[in-house]
Amino acid sequence: MSFQSILGNFALILFVLTISTGIVWFLDTFVLAKRRRVAADAALAAYDARNAKLSAEGIKVEESKRHEIEENILRQPLWVEYSGSFFPVIAMVFFLRSFLYEPFKIPSSSMLPTLFVGDLILVNKFTYGIRLPILNKKVIEINNPQRGDVMVFKYPEDPSVDYIKRVVGVPGDKVVYKNKKLLINGNEMTYQAMPEFLDEEHLSYFKQYSENLTGVSHRILNDEQSPAFVRDPHNFPKRENCTYNIDGFSCVVPDGEYFMMGDNRDNSLDSRYWGFVPDQNIVGKAFFIWMNLGNIKRIGSFQ
Repeated sequence: MSFQSILGNFALILFVLTISTGIVWFLDTFVLAKRRRVAADAALAAYDARNAKLSAEGIKVEESKRHEIEENILRQPLWVEYSGSFFPVIAMVFFLRSFLYEPFKIPSSSMLPTLFVGDLILVNKFTYGIRLPILNKKVIEINNPQRGDVMVFKYPEDPSVDYIKRVVGVPGDKVVYKNKKLLINGNEMTYQAMPEFLDEEHLSYFKQYSENLTGVSHRILNDEQSPAFVRDPHNFPKRENCTYNIDGFSCVVPDGEYFMMGDNRDNSLDSRYWGFVPDQNIVGKAFFIWMNLGNIKRIGSFQ
């Protein structure tokens, strides 16, 4: 199993550890500890009887060993002690990570200039509904993803891999990308030119714009050297909902699915290539950069 696969199954590993340490803690608290107490009481009773007999015969006895005997019998085995100590910590991490907030690290530049490589972000796990851990099945409806949200989700072609992109189209939307400009349901998004952006990783300058995505303003990048058309889109489910041409593409978002794009428009592998994101693949809404070891000024919220 690859390291990436292990990370993809971290929730399962955490779940197994929580259950296994919890079982040990439960057995020790309600069964094993009581057995040790009974054994200790029996040993102490025998010790006291022996000492009483010796005292009656005029033999001096040492009472100091009584506490040592009790302590040795009541002492937890190491594996029980460690399991019991780790259980509350693991259970708390599992709960926080499964239902409240989960940390992620940005691995690529597809979300520049919003998110940089190495940004450590927090993802809200309950904004889009409460989901069962491991199964990722929604059990309580709360909110649905909105256009402009930055969302983490399971990559449709390999659910063990987490992706992060921006929601561009919600169920029922007609998303058109023509000459590097978005139209949603026939309405063209507005763009405002900004100073060029220096990608320090590739030492390249890119055109930078502020895009108003149906009320959500955020920055995007365009590479003038890259064409507007989509190169080699995959044969993804419901591809018949999309048409591609020399100027870009047009897609109608199916019910229960979402269309995602990276802010680094010409350097992002997203829904243009591999299709729609089903609701069951949603992980949560990204909302805060809590650390970047290379640049602590990156800490803070983003849009």
